[in-house]
Parts: sequence; C-alpha cells; structure tokens
Amino acid sequence: MWNYNGSIRPPFAIEPSIGQESVWDYPRPPKITIDAREIVITWNGVEIARTIKAIRICETASPPTYYIPQIDINMECLVQVPGASFCEWKGMASYWSVMVNGEQLTKVGWSYKSPNEAFNDIKDHIAFYAKPMLCTIDNEEVLPQDESGFYGGWVTSEIVGPWKGGDDTRANGL
Repeated sequence: MWNYNGSIRPPFAIEPSIGQESVWDYPRPPKITIDAREIVITWNGVEIARTIKAIRICETASPPTYYIPQIDINMECLVQVPGASFCEWKGMASYWSVMVNGEQLTKVGWSYKSPNEAFNDIKDHIAFYAKPMLCTIDNEEVLPQDESGFYGGWVTSEIVGPWKGGDDTRANGL
C-alpha cells in the first residue's frame, strides 16, 4: 500500500538543492541518527530544553522529529498527562504538558517509556511539537509540520517536501 519508502522519489517531490534533504529520501521504517546541533526550546520566557545530543528520526514523507534527552530538559516545567497513542514503529507513547509561570500548554510533548527494541535509543527522551513554543536548531527557528498539531515533524530550511500534513499535500493524497 505504501508506494514510496525512500528508495525513489515520487514525481511530485521537490528536488533538493545543495545542503537540503527531501523527505522522500527518508526511509520506511524510520532511521535514527544523533544530531549534535544545538536545539533550544523556550516558552513564556523560560528555557524548557537545550541539548547537543538530540536523537533525530527521519521517516518517508515527514520532516524529522527530534527527541531530547530528559537530562537536558527542565523537567520541573513538565507534567505527564493522561492519554496515549500507538506508533507502529516506536510503540506506545505517553504525553507531556508544559507548565510555566502558571500557564500550561497541554500535550505538547510525547515520549516512549518502553519503546520497541529498534527504537530503544529514544527511551528517556521527549519530543516536542514545534508550535506554540519557540524551537530552534542552531539558531534557526523551526516551523511545525502542520498547523493542526497532529504531526510532530520540525521544518527547517534544509527540508523540502511536500510532506504529510502540509497545506499542499491533499492533492497528492498524502
């Protein structure tokens, strides 16, 4: 059923320029890499996370998702909340809210307490939606994969699509 798995690009894919990556070159199942660039997440005037040890997960048709080690997160600002979802690759996810200066962002992070074996590296890491917090990679502001907040990929100038959840994907059946 899935026609594209990183081995070939569909005809509607944007050709990447030098220094860019096409989401259509990412594999299925997803690939894990370590990303040593500085990632900073802030909200409401408080730094939520800062790391140079993120885990980057790339999957066909989606911008990368970044998992931050909990040791690099201000866990005093996070509250685990009810709810769960299932990923065919990573397993069962749980959700986190961010609480800063008496204000709360509900379910803006997720983690896998007991990920499937192939994704065990993301244990004790939390991924965050790019919106509404300010998320940067090496000082470049990250954009969300989609405005609805359903998908968690981070869009930077190095990524080209179209990708799942983007405004231009409905015509291509993504």
